[in-house]
Amino acid sequence: MRFDVFLPVTVFMVVSASVLIYPRSEGGLKTLLQGKLRPRDVIVLVGAMSAMITVVALIPAMAIQILFISSYSYIMFFFSYLMIRKWYLALFPPVVFLAAYAISYLVYPNTVVSLLITDILAVAFAVMMTVYMGVLFSWKTMWIYATLLTVMDVIQVFGTGFMGQVAEKTIRLQLPVALILPAYPAGGQIGLGLGDIVLSGLLAVQTASKYGRRAGILVAGTVSLAMFLFELASMNLVSFRYFPATLIVVAGWGAGMGATLILQRRAGKSVPQTDVSSGEDTPVP
Repeated sequence: MRFDVFLPVTVFMVVSASVLIYPRSEGGLKTLLQGKLRPRDVIVLVGAMSAMITVVALIPAMAIQILFISSYSYIMFFFSYLMIRKWYLALFPPVVFLAAYAISYLVYPNTVVSLLITDILAVAFAVMMTVYMGVLFSWKTMWIYATLLTVMDVIQVFGTGFMGQVAEKTIRLQLPVALILPAYPAGGQIGLGLGDIVLSGLLAVQTASKYGRRAGILVAGTVSLAMFLFELASMNLVSFRYFPATLIVVAGWGAGMGATLILQRRAGKSVPQTDVSSGEDTPVP
């Protein structure tokens, strides 16, 4: 029986890191961003993401490269500036990103070195985007976002096929849009899109904010377990070239939420919430 442990373990580590980092960043980000997305904002956001996937699937590779490099550099600068509040220091992370990408794409193209650099950059962006989006979303808008994103993902994978085209183009350009890991011990490689990792982190962060840090870590574990079970099935029963991983993420989150509620009821305790100043779980009377 073939199976893989690298991807599930990596997802667990990245999502757990987001859960642990978020409380230490939330206060400063809330002060600067001042407000959360409304339901209609989320609808527009998912619509824009769907349109962007279609556009990227149709435009030339060079345009995609310029678009992603510019966007990623801006995201790194903006996030860094929010954290340190000094523009000249905030320039350092995007410069490092550009240098790392240049080394990956120009000096060591399509090698283990380039793959390692791309994966490290993808993890960094996943954590940054999770922390940033965690501040913008409420529990209600997170539900709306996860539902709409999953529907959009299914349509773009199975309906239009644009998601697969975008994945092939961007991965060929060695852009940090996915985690590409060796499938161990099965052999070969397995990939997971950056958006799926960010969604996993967002669900875990919001769960931690509402039910406590342990619940967020539990969700990280159940999402990773769902990834493991899907890989196990796809490697031994039926394989997919591309599959909407948002379905797996949402299923894993549902399992984590169910386990959280069951454990709390058995313990007979009040619902905990995270104290963002300390990162600890505190009971709500």
